[in-house]
Amino acid sequence: MKKALNNPVGRTLLRGLLKLNAKRYALKNKNDKEVSEMSDLNAVFTEMKNRFNADAAADTDAIFQYDISDGDSWFVTVKEGSCDVAEGVSDDATVTLTMDFITLEEIMSGETDGMQAFMAGRVQADGDIMLATKLAVLFPVA
Repeated sequence: MKKALNNPVGRTLLRGLLKLNAKRYALKNKNDKEVSEMSDLNAVFTEMKNRFNADAAADTDAIFQYDISDGDSWFVTVKEGSCDVAEGVSDDATVTLTMDFITLEEIMSGETDGMQAFMAGRVQADGDIMLATKLAVLFPVA
């Protein structure tokens, strides 16, 4: 550890990680967390539906299940170039993505890349994991 901190790259990496951790801590401790997260989850999934790229979904027939560890479950059905969003759990999910609300919000805002969040362990995927890589094309960041 000492060796890593004695070079510029290690110090820069540590500073970046500390800043990210501080930002996540601040976001986690918002006032009225429960109420705001429920309405924010609704807003995030409504925004997702608004961003839907029907052209990119022409050959996609899938159900993306989102299990939010500190919120509710939602699923997004993409079929025949259309998109439907619903709160709850689908029994027919093609891929299930598990993450906390902050990670979802960061991915949807473009602040965090979904693949990087997956590689960092902030997003867990079960099912057709390769299908999850299409999410950035299906729901591009504004």
